[in-house]
Amino acid sequence: QVQLLESGGGLVQAGGSLRLSCAASERPLANYNMAWFRQAPSKEREFVAASWRGDFTYYADSVKGRFTISRDYARNTAYLQMNSLKPEDTADYYCAAAGAWAAGRSYSSAPSYDYWGQGTPVTVTV
Repeated sequence: QVQLLESGGGLVQAGGSLRLSCAASERPLANYNMAWFRQAPSKEREFVAASWRGDFTYYADSVKGRFTISRDYARNTAYLQMNSLKPEDTADYYCAAAGAWAAGRSYSSAPSYDYWGQGTPVTVTV
């Protein structure tokens, strides 16, 4: 059972930046496909970014060019660097992981992931 612990959320003005962290309990991180999802009030959870099969990264159109997903294998931690934040980025952000057995699944689909963090809130003000 992989445990994921997110941190780094907070309150930021539009145009600002935040970096979210996701620390994984199981090593090595390279064995897992990682992703970030978000859920705004009264909305469904949506895909944000994925680091899939090690070298491939994918982004939702709404964050492309502004957000970057990365991993630090030494720290066993995944990150989501968020720049040029907009009020519509306000949501709870969740880290998710899927094992190597998930290779045939869709990286942007929440049911593809086996493990989830508890979420960290991000609020972007005008």
